[in-house]
This record gives sequence, structure tokens and C-alpha cells, in this order.
Amino acid sequence: MPYTIAEKILLAHTGKKEIKPGEFIEARIDLALGNDITAPLAIDEFHKSGVKKVFDNKRIVLVPDHFAPAKDLKSANQCKALAMFAKEQGIKNYFEVGSMGIEHALLPEKGLVLPGDLVIGADSHTCTYGALGSYATGVGSTDLARAFIDGRCWLKVPATIKFVYKGKLKKWVGGKDLILYTIGRIGVDGALYKVMELSGPVIDRLGMDDRFSMCNMAIEAGARAGIIAPDAITLRYTKEVSRCQGVKASKTKLMGLKSDRDAHYEKIYEWDVSDLEPQVACPHLPSNVKPVSQLKDVSIDQVVIGSCTNGRISDLRIAAKILKNRKSKPGLRLIIIPATQKIYLEAAKEGLAEIFVRAGAVFSTPSCGPCLGGHMGILAKGEKCLATTNRNFVGRMGSPKSEVYLSNPAVAAASAVTGRITHPDKLR
Repeated sequence: MPYTIAEKILLAHTGKKEIKPGEFIEARIDLALGNDITAPLAIDEFHKSGVKKVFDNKRIVLVPDHFAPAKDLKSANQCKALAMFAKEQGIKNYFEVGSMGIEHALLPEKGLVLPGDLVIGADSHTCTYGALGSYATGVGSTDLARAFIDGRCWLKVPATIKFVYKGKLKKWVGGKDLILYTIGRIGVDGALYKVMELSGPVIDRLGMDDRFSMCNMAIEAGARAGIIAPDAITLRYTKEVSRCQGVKASKTKLMGLKSDRDAHYEKIYEWDVSDLEPQVACPHLPSNVKPVSQLKDVSIDQVVIGSCTNGRISDLRIAAKILKNRKSKPGLRLIIIPATQKIYLEAAKEGLAEIFVRAGAVFSTPSCGPCLGGHMGILAKGEKCLATTNRNFVGRMGSPKSEVYLSNPAVAAASAVTGRITHPDKLR
């Protein structure tokens, strides 16, 4: 029976001989992730179960990143719950402040997710890891608690929608623009409870950071997972991770992970994106997308560059290229948040941090921070922010009377200079 790559991974994690979309399966998971918002609930449920030990202390990951470093007493207690549980259970992959980062950038960097893995996380953007050719999906805290107990999870097998991107991307256009364009075309429910399989010549040429950005936002189209078949670019990335972290990735397993030629897709979209310009999602949906050239009169009060979508080193390099020897608009707040401690160090060593500070930016410790309206950049009534984050719902970053626009790092950096939404080519 022919299968898509997502179906192959799910099947491999069951004891079944075949599966089909719409079927409920009980699957073995390779990794279970929780953060400082979702894990405390799972920990409470784990303790209520009466089970004394987690199924595997090496396959659970706990990352305090949403409100960390703790912004108030409540968040401090949430972070403490993770620390205590990690100590109690001997959790090997607990990342305290100082060693942590935004979870969806941290886990691939640490070599904790590899092609063919089945990963669940009590966070909707767990789908990020599909960029590595894994099946990664968000679950609730009670599902996470169950996984703590026996390493298993009930899942419904989704149908797959295939996206084929053709052509050659213009300067300043990357993965963030491709996924915003896609969500703009199909809507926030255009892939509801489906897998988004991203493919085509454009994807084949994309670096890993751009691939992570695309899979990260699959959830914004309602998808259960976004996935890209592993290739030579994936192999290079996993080899580098293996060299740094001492993990082992199988080349044979990696390169054999792809959809069968006659696999069934619910839909197939094919787009030539050669003429695509940088895209901007306008308030208050990620699907309210317009080309940047149509938004030149939108003034902004704040720019945020970072998050699990665009806080990686390539994103910071792009922003620094634009901000070098320039200043942010007087009165505008420019907040730059590297996604992990490793990225923070890289930015410091390469001189990017100095460029940002001289441009008038705040260069922050890794944190989800303002993305979810947590801290370090909350918007007041009437304020507008352009961010490289993934959501712009009403009140997402603060006041319900504020507005959030989404873009790639190049547009965000250029806009910080002018004080209004700006194409990077318009800077002089």
C-alpha cells in the first residue's frame, strides 16, 4: 500500500501492518516535550495517576521558555514545578535558564529530534520539527501526562495535502514569505487536521532555518503537522548536530524517508513563486496577507525580531546586514531575541549584537517573551508592532486595541529604520 512520508512515520510507530487517514492509532513516541506553561499541568496529572517513574527519563524534554526568566511570582512557580519534576525524575533534558532557549529552536540544535522521529509536544508549534523529516505535532497537557507514563499517545491519522513550490525566489524572500503566502491562499483552516507536505524545487534549495520557519507555521493553517522529506541539506544539518552533540543519525534511514510516488493526497497545490515579494500578515489573522509594497503607509511603534519562527542565526544575520551603520527610528522600540544561548553567543562573536545595540535595539536573552504577550515587549492600546513571530490574533501581544503585523526579518529590520512597514530595497 502506498504511503506519504507522514503516514510512513506514523505506521512505523505502531504495531499495525497498515493505516489509513481518519483512523485512530496508539503510537510509540520518541520524544515528549513540555514548557513552563503546559508541563506543570501534565506533571500534576502524572502525580495523580499514582505512577512513580516516567517511562524514560531521556525521552522527556522540559524547557522553561515562555515566561522565563520568570517575569512574576506565578511564572516563577511554574518554572519551579519543572525544575522539581526534573530533579525528582532525573530528567536528562531539562534546560534551565542559562542553558535553555526557545524550545522549537533548542531541540533540533541539541540533536534531540531526527528524521523519522515521532514527537509530541504540549505546544502548538511543535510542528516545527517536521523540517527535519519527523512527524511532530502539538498535544494537550493530559496527552503529555499519558506519554510521561508509558511513552505512548493516541493520534488520528491525518490526510496529507501536498504543496509544490516552483521557480526561483527573489532577494529578501525566504521561508517566512512562502508560508505566509501559502496561508494567505488557503486560509487559517485550509489544512485543518491535515499534514502539509512541502516540496518542489524551491524547497529543495531552502536552508534548514527557512524550512523550520515554514513547518513552524503549518499550525496557522490548521495543520496537525508540516513536513519536508529529508535530503542532502537535512543530512548536512544532522551531521553537524551529531558532531557537536554526539548524537547519531542514520544516513540510510534519512535518505529513505519520502512519500511513495503513488501516495494519495487529499489536494495538491502547485505555485510558481518567482515573482513573489516579501509578504506581510496584517491584523488580525496570519491569513490576512499582503505584499509589502501595498503597506508602505503603515507606521509602527515596535519591531520584534526573534521567536521560534525567526530567531535563528541566519535571521539575525539578515537583520544585522540591514541595520549595520543605521539607526532605528527615534521613538520606535526595537527588540531582538536570539532563539537559543548558542545563537546568542554566535551573534556576539560575529559582532551582530554590537550592530543591534548601536542601531538602538534591545538584545535580549532567549525567551518567547512578547510573542504570546508574555513579557519584554507588551503592546499598549493603539500601538502597532511588526514582528517576525507567528501569530497576530487580537490581543496576542498585549492590548486588544493593539495591532500586530507579521513579516520576515529583512522587512522587520528595514521597517525599524523607517518607522513604517518598508521593503528592504527602499532603504538608502
